[in-house]
Amino acid sequence: MADIDQIEEWLIGQALSSPDLPAMFAEMCERLRACNVPVDRAMLVWSALHPLIEAEIAFWELGGETYHERITHDQEDSDDWLQSPIRAVLLNRDPMLRRRLKSPNAPIEFPLLMRLQGNGYTDYLALPTHFEIPAIRAEIENTGIVVSWATKAKDGFTDDALDAIRYIQKRLALAARATLESQISRTIADTYLGVTAARKVLDGQIRHGDGETIEAVIYYSDMRHSTSIAELLGPEAYLQYLNDYFAATAGAVQACQGEILDFIGDAVLGVFPTDGQSQKAAVRKAIAAADETRQRIKAFNTRNSALPEMKAGIALSTGAVMFGNIGVPDRLTFSVIGQTVHAAARVESLTKTAGSNVLMTQDVAAFATERARAVGDFELYGFSSRQPLFALE
Repeated sequence: MADIDQIEEWLIGQALSSPDLPAMFAEMCERLRACNVPVDRAMLVWSALHPLIEAEIAFWELGGETYHERITHDQEDSDDWLQSPIRAVLLNRDPMLRRRLKSPNAPIEFPLLMRLQGNGYTDYLALPTHFEIPAIRAEIENTGIVVSWATKAKDGFTDDALDAIRYIQKRLALAARATLESQISRTIADTYLGVTAARKVLDGQIRHGDGETIEAVIYYSDMRHSTSIAELLGPEAYLQYLNDYFAATAGAVQACQGEILDFIGDAVLGVFPTDGQSQKAAVRKAIAAADETRQRIKAFNTRNSALPEMKAGIALSTGAVMFGNIGVPDRLTFSVIGQTVHAAARVESLTKTAGSNVLMTQDVAAFATERARAVGDFELYGFSSRQPLFALE
């Protein structure tokens, strides 16, 4: 077991770092083979707490490339999964499933095992290791990992090989748990804060008042007639309508490399920082997001003529903003504040009367002269003089 102890020590080191789980799994399989544990094929399966991904798979086979697949929530269960021995282990809550593929009397009730038998495999083992991590409890009762192991060794896995596999899988589970908890933390932070804000928070900017001044273009949109639409549709249908609206507005910001900082009721606050790019480039992306929003709303209305017409006002402004923690010490949000943000919110309200659903401040219009149409000078709260505004043609 001395060589196995070296794998254990290596896995402890992995648990204390931030490894790529599929790569770590593949290297562990190679290390097991170096310790005379005859693993020829192995697959690691784990669930994910992620808005898009339900589970992930890492597949290793001797002499081949490591395969990593993410299964999304909206993917239908494949026949391979529905008839999988790993699924059977999970459903039946079996501590282990083993099939000696070389034995003429072995039950080969799964199509996968028939294929493995035909490819020269002699033994198959599916082994779950349960541990607690955050999960969608309505869908997943037992969290952890499941690993399948297969060999082509003449007599299958020996008792010593099985002991080594069980021993190492528990250590693999510890390393996987540390990695998955770190991934879940990043996913939750990215989902609820946005990528840039999440990185700052996870890097330690968690105190009241932490922040910095940056140059950015602000995108602010608000839905028209939301109160009457909510009353007409009812709560459930309106929630779907609202998410379709966010797909058209916030989705457009993300598609154009911007970031969503906040959903304020049915309004969207997006930002295009100039950090790492010119102001002109950031403005162009914000304008592209406004164009994309228009196109998505038009497409939605075309597809859903029986629903209330979706409309939105959009404002673009640019300048210095304070990017950081606001709130009270034990309940914070990471957002942008400052005159540039206030300007965008107030300019958006003018889209109702200015004859355009997209309005820009003069600093934004300066980079879109071929498409900017002056609509007049307006009084904006907080500004000492009237401000010229421009429609995006």
